[in-house]
Parts: sequence; structure tokens; C-alpha cells
Amino acid sequence: MRRLFYLLLGGLVLYGAYWFAAHRLFDEGSYRKQVAFGSVFVPYGWAYALGFLLGLVLLLLLYSLLHTAVANRLQGRRRSPWPLFLQGLTHLFLWVLILLVYYPVVQVVAASFDPTNNLFSFRRPETGFLLLDAKVIPYLPRPSLENYAALVQGVVLYPYQVGLLLLAGLALVGVALIGLLRRLLPEEDWMDLWQGRLLLLLTLAVFALALLLSPRQFTGQGTEAKFLLWVRNTFLISGLTGLLAVLLTATAGYAFARFRHLPGRYPMLLFFIFVQMFPGFLALVAIYYLLSRLDLLNTFTGLVLAYSGGIISFGTWVYKGYLESISPSLEEAAMVDGATKWQVFTKILLPLSAPMFVFIFLLQFVGTYSEFVLANLVLTGVESWNVGVGLRSFTTGQFQTKWGIFAAASVLGSLPILFLFYGFQQYFVSGYTAGAVKE
Repeated sequence: MRRLFYLLLGGLVLYGAYWFAAHRLFDEGSYRKQVAFGSVFVPYGWAYALGFLLGLVLLLLLYSLLHTAVANRLQGRRRSPWPLFLQGLTHLFLWVLILLVYYPVVQVVAASFDPTNNLFSFRRPETGFLLLDAKVIPYLPRPSLENYAALVQGVVLYPYQVGLLLLAGLALVGVALIGLLRRLLPEEDWMDLWQGRLLLLLTLAVFALALLLSPRQFTGQGTEAKFLLWVRNTFLISGLTGLLAVLLTATAGYAFARFRHLPGRYPMLLFFIFVQMFPGFLALVAIYYLLSRLDLLNTFTGLVLAYSGGIISFGTWVYKGYLESISPSLEEAAMVDGATKWQVFTKILLPLSAPMFVFIFLLQFVGTYSEFVLANLVLTGVESWNVGVGLRSFTTGQFQTKWGIFAAASVLGSLPILFLFYGFQQYFVSGYTAGAVKE
């Protein structure tokens, strides 16, 4: 009976594959009915793509056979070519995956250099090259920096602000050079030291520049001329939120990790886990009501307070786990020498917790930098928008979307997070590990 069932199931699968191939894959008329306006129709295009991939696989197989044969003859061994072939297939799959992941990024970057606002145009280019005509490769007949120029039009910088900008640029170049040396030379202690100093200098210069900028310096016409002001607002909001998150989680995490007999400790920890089960936007109505009653709508203070409440549960759990991995004997030895609990916390645990604090700060900074829902609810004035709300203003209106400026703003807005994450990525890895592993 079981064999009969499997036989019938296999027959249905084969018939379904045959029907699909006969009526879809090999029926040119079914394709022409589904071709969108402005698209390029290639009969049996799937076969060409599949044949190209199979050709790459055959080249990998041929290379594996030849390389293994030559190596066996030179070394006098008998090794199988299949491990090398499977490794090549794995690399091919990863490269295809990378191309698929970064393909939208390529399209957005290309659109940022297109002054004709042609990202979603239905007009098909007639170049004679299939990939360009099908817009698989971005078509840029006249690349220009016009979209980027519109974002900085009318921005007035004072001499000391230009100095801070140059200082941040030099620090960024230094970090990039040290990163290059890390890949070319063996690891040395001075690399970590100077990279940390340059990253700190870069962070301080950028935040100082954000604090010293004022809305009066943005005199350009149009909404897009306020883009750098939105970046400045985002840095202030995310930076203050990160600092407040560190202060709150440091004290709460220490209390839960060291005060074992704290009343309500276990129920509160369970409550933190319970809170993390629900998405943050479920509290939008309550947050809006509280901010309106406190007269904090359209203010950075209200948004910072709303953001800071969301990191307490997760940050407290992570920092609690980190403190539990530190032996209490360090604190006991300090208290034997006459130190108070406050001195133990500030002079021993806080310095040891510096990597974890950097991790919590960056986690909150990156999370709030791209947040849109809550910022769109709280911030209503053009001069108080952040990057996410500002980008949305370029896409309002069915036929008024400024795709070129939107793409340019997306590229510039993502650069600070890209540099920040690249520079401090070691703290992300070490922070997750330190918060999860107990010794």
C-alpha cells in the first residue's frame, strides 16, 4: 500500500512538472501575455540563465579535475577532486547570493547619479545591449552630481566647523589606513590603541559638529536643502539616546546581578522578558498620549525619552549577564581594602565594563538612527525631522517622487552608520559574546 502511494505521488509530481514545462516554460505565448510595459522579452531567457550557471559549474568541475591531477602527479598522491569541486560550488553560491543582496544597493547608488529622476521610468533605453535595455545594469546616459549638490545647497559653515569637519575626515582616513595595515601586516598592540583613539576623535568631532550646527545655517530653497540638518538631528537624538541607555542599563544591570536578595528581583526579570515579546509600535498610542500631556511633542526630549524606554529591558539583561561573568572576588578584595560599594562600582566594574557600554551605546545608536514610525509620530516640524522622516518627504505624491534626490540622500545618510559599524564591529561581536557566555 505504501509503495502504491509513493508511486501515485511520484506520478503526480512528474505530471505537474510536465504540465508546467509544456504550458509555461516552452509556450512563448504565455510569456508575451505577462510582459510588463517597458520590459524586454527574451524567449526562453530562463534557459540562458540556467545554461550560464551550468557552464560555470562545468568550468569548476574541469578546474577541479585538472588541479587535482597536476597536484597528484607532482606530489605523488591520490586525492579525490570532489572536495575541491564542492568548495568551488560553495563559493559560487555565496557569490551569487552576494550579488543578489547588493543588487538593490547598486541600483540606488546608480540612481543617485541620475539627474533625470529615472529610477522607475517605464521608458526602455535602446542601446542594443540586452542587460542595459532590460535595466539589469543601471542605465546612466549622463551621470551627474546634481542630486548631491541639491542636498548641500545653501549650507553655510563657519571656519571652526570646517576645521572640525577636516579633523573628522583625517581621523576617518587614519582608521581606514590602520584597517588596511591590519590586513597586510601581523596584529600588533599599537594598532588597537591608535585605532581606538582615532575612532574616539572621529566620534567627538562629529558630535561636536552636530551640536554646533544651527537651523539658521541652512538657507537653501526646497525641502531637500535641509538634509544635513536632518542628519544633525539624527546624531543628536541617537547620541543622547545611547548615553541615556548606558546610564540606565549600568545601574539596573548591576542591581540585578549583585543584589541577589533585592525584593521583586525575579518577577522584574520575568517582566523584562515579557516586555520584549511585544513589538514597540503597540505602545504608540500610550507614548503619544503621555508626550502630549507633558507637552513634549515635536521635541527631541520627548523622542529621546520614548527611545530610551525600549532599551532598558534588553540592555539590563545583557549587562547583567556580563557582570555575572566577572568574578565577585574582585569586589570583595576591594571592600576588604576599605572601598565602599559605590567605589567598587565606579572604580572597578565600570572600567572593566567599557566594551559592554560601547556595545550598548552602538546598539541603541544604530537602532534609533534608522527608526521611522515613532519619529514620524513625534516630530512634526521640517527643521526637527530625522533622516528617516526626511527621506519619506521625497516620496510623497504619486507623480512627484524625487527618486534621484531620495537615492542620493539614502547613500549619504547610510555612510555615517556604515563607518561607525565598521569601526566598532569588534565591540558588537565581543558584546554579544560577553553577554551570553558565563564562566
